[in-house]
Amino acid sequence: MACAMVVNVREFDPSKDRESVEAVERICEVGLSGKVSLFTDLQGDPICRVRNSPTFLMLVAQIGQETVGMIRGCIKTVTCGKKRNKLPIYTKLAYILGLRVSPNHRRMGIGLKLVQRMEEWFRGNGAEYAYMATEKDNVASVKLFTHKCGYNKFRTPCILINPVYAHPLKTFSNKITIIPLAPHDAEFLYRNKFATTEFFPRDVDAVLTNHLTLGTFLAVPRASFWADTWPGSARFLADPPSSWALLSVWNCKDVFTLQVKGASRVKKTLAKTTRLLDKALPWLRLPSIPNFFKPFGFHFLYGLGGEGPEAHKMVRALCAFAHNLAKDRGCQVVATEGSSREPLRCAIPHWKRFSCDEDLWCIKRLGEDYSDGSLGDWTKSPPGFSIFVDPREV
Repeated sequence: MACAMVVNVREFDPSKDRESVEAVERICEVGLSGKVSLFTDLQGDPICRVRNSPTFLMLVAQIGQETVGMIRGCIKTVTCGKKRNKLPIYTKLAYILGLRVSPNHRRMGIGLKLVQRMEEWFRGNGAEYAYMATEKDNVASVKLFTHKCGYNKFRTPCILINPVYAHPLKTFSNKITIIPLAPHDAEFLYRNKFATTEFFPRDVDAVLTNHLTLGTFLAVPRASFWADTWPGSARFLADPPSSWALLSVWNCKDVFTLQVKGASRVKKTLAKTTRLLDKALPWLRLPSIPNFFKPFGFHFLYGLGGEGPEAHKMVRALCAFAHNLAKDRGCQVVATEGSSREPLRCAIPHWKRFSCDEDLWCIKRLGEDYSDGSLGDWTKSPPGFSIFVDPREV
């Protein structure tokens, strides 16, 4: 009678596991709603996608001396609702990402064992909820978390991706002024305007001062008083212009790169043709396709929001500004993620081919909710119009 294989799950040891983890990553390509197949290069740091979180852990699964899977997790405090006086209600939230199982070792319960061990660590560190993100069409992942691990489908944000062209985009500088904000000014604006948004991190100051945040930018009408002087966020909010918008830029390029795999020679040729035409006829501003078939970096836009009847125009100007920043820094893509109900979503330029209308976030209650009791069970709450996507978990 054959002996069952023993799966050992333990904490990742960079001195022993780096090469074997990278090998598993290389054979576990991920897709985007079945549209493209991506390979993620973590640039020699398997923990890079959670390293900037306040508390994090990586586990590996081994059979004998062979690494067959891994999982990453982090914990932070976020907004999960608001009180009647519009103050935020915070909860300790855990996030699962980077679950990988070698193709030759799937359907053996390894993924389930990794998730269960990670949840034990979450509970031991006081997390009240855990959530994960996956593609809605990833049947195996959805089944694992919803059928076997007790997670509920919770939110369906959209991922919006726009290529970076060889030419700069217009920022409407004759009508709109874009103001770079110091981290303390950006924090003041975020805490005063967006702190009750779901998933807003209590330590947003740590995000804004992180070396990967390239800046926070505020768009205002050029004719407004604020276009010529900046006395600080407090005075700005005391008398804001009729419309404004802001966003922050996170540099994912310095964390990991992506590469499209499996594209046909015809598609590669067509993509190259668009780049050649754009280079030869730059005044036409043709929508060329960057070279996604070699490792490429991208910038992630977070904290996007605004107010007023012209906020959509402000967002478009900010996205053009972010595009040009990415172009200057050698990135091939600008991406963002937000609620599918976000009012400003239609102002964000993106290519539908590369984007995802409905990502899937699943959530699980790990223990009692230790907030003030006015919220109840967050897993049963209806979605709001906006969510705050933490760039540390991209």
